[in-house]
Amino acid sequence: MKIAGLDEAGKGPVIGPMCVGGVMLEDAKESTLKNLGVADSKKLSPKKRVQLADQIEKYSEKVFVLEISAKQIDELRTLMSMNDIMVIAFSKVLEQLHPEIAYADAADVNEERFGIRLLEEYRKNNPEKTEKLTIVSKHRADTSHPIVSAASIVAKVRRDQIIEDLKAENGVDFGSGYPSDPKTKKFLADWYAEHGELPDYVRHSWKTAENVKKNAEMEKNQE
Repeated sequence: MKIAGLDEAGKGPVIGPMCVGGVMLEDAKESTLKNLGVADSKKLSPKKRVQLADQIEKYSEKVFVLEISAKQIDELRTLMSMNDIMVIAFSKVLEQLHPEIAYADAADVNEERFGIRLLEEYRKNNPEKTEKLTIVSKHRADTSHPIVSAASIVAKVRRDQIIEDLKAENGVDFGSGYPSDPKTKKFLADWYAEHGELPDYVRHSWKTAENVKKNAEMEKNQE
């Protein structure tokens, strides 16, 4: 039986893309992933994640990572919620894999609802796929299912690489890209003060970015 794991990296950052990873293999081989030492990607060092991503590629039947840029996220958020975006993104990854069972890290406070919506979205876009598909949607599925841990790792490795490429291409160090990172917040404020706008790899619809603009305007009006 073909099983797949689905997970995202980068849902919350104000800088950079969100990546949704999908990994598929025969269920009998999931123990191989466990033996490799796959775990929640956040608990692994960047070096370890890269090493495991290579092994996951080697032992899996298929690996796919969907990238959704900051600009695409901003555009989609004018039409739908972030949860809606997550359903569509996870479905697009599923469409590349077509497993019999998919284990997904639930991107909704209601894990069952996320699974139901994901299945509906998949069926809507793949009406010709008549075989049975079961979706198991759980919070923190990456800690209980090695196949989801593997998806988490490949998604995180891809996003980390994109972030490093952005820093190199633009000659800047904006930190992790998360709103809580002081280096990220300073970068956004300094960039806006110098350029009067934020770069396209920043999620302009994020409250963090909006606050940078508001603060800059307030300071300008006080001068």
